[in-house]
Amino acid sequence: MSFNIVDDTNEWDLGQTELLQSSAWSLFQKSLNHEVFLFKSGESQLLAIKNQIKFFGSYFYSPRGPKNIEIIKDIKKTAQENKLIFWRLEPLAADFVSLAKSQGLTIKKTISLQPEETLLLDLTKSEVELLADLKQKTRYNIKLAEKKKIEIRAGKEEDFKYFWQLMKGTGARDGFRTHTEDYYRHLLKNTAGKIKLYLASYQGKIIAAAFFSFFSETVTYIHGASSYADRHLMAPYLLQWELIKKAKSLGYQYYDFYGISEHKWPGVTRFKLGFGGFRKKYPGTFDLVFKPGKYALYKLIRKIRRLI
Repeated sequence: MSFNIVDDTNEWDLGQTELLQSSAWSLFQKSLNHEVFLFKSGESQLLAIKNQIKFFGSYFYSPRGPKNIEIIKDIKKTAQENKLIFWRLEPLAADFVSLAKSQGLTIKKTISLQPEETLLLDLTKSEVELLADLKQKTRYNIKLAEKKKIEIRAGKEEDFKYFWQLMKGTGARDGFRTHTEDYYRHLLKNTAGKIKLYLASYQGKIIAAAFFSFFSETVTYIHGASSYADRHLMAPYLLQWELIKKAKSLGYQYYDFYGISEHKWPGVTRFKLGFGGFRKKYPGTFDLVFKPGKYALYKLIRKIRRLI
């Protein structure tokens, strides 16, 4: 038996802990004109985003899923029914890959789309304990921002322009690719209120802004940007600390910094590690291959394009 498709988003979210597997993420992806499926089989469920490869066919991508191994037979059957070239997965179960191989399936590790490691804070700790876990420099920078009277507030839809202005500057300054303006705008507007914008201002000027998700038992810091000219005011430190306290006051169990990597993002990672917490590693991103010939050609073309 293959998957059933779920239409009831309330039912879907009952068993979800991962934002990227939530109905809110489905709404966001649909707002970007992507075809999204909410698959369910017994107690197992899996969000999948359909991607079309010109002249080749299609594949499904399931971010941060599946979380169990029992679902593998349903994945295989559904892939065959949809004539997929492959199904890109980010399994949460560490033994998913070995099980796939034991059943004669071809599964290959590929470039990770989501961070392979993140940093979490345990919000069941007291505020005093959380403060004590901060590195000395981080604690100092928070106090400095407080002395400078940096103000933190929730943003409104009309405040998006401040975030985008800061994000363009941050991306150009730090040399990383940002998403499009529409991507961020849809992220704020089309996630059923699960993703919110918060701003840091100094004397009425917005100098830092960030997106945070509020889902299941976790508040997650997703995207952030700040003014380089006002870096001495340490607004990003206070913005994070205020959201950590807010998450705790609302009863959330974890605060997730979303991704760390000393190799890929050394500066951002140092900033995040200053807040203490513990590391969590994910198995990575894998392609479950169903049409080996087309898959090999697709990967070869992708490799050549990256070299050009």
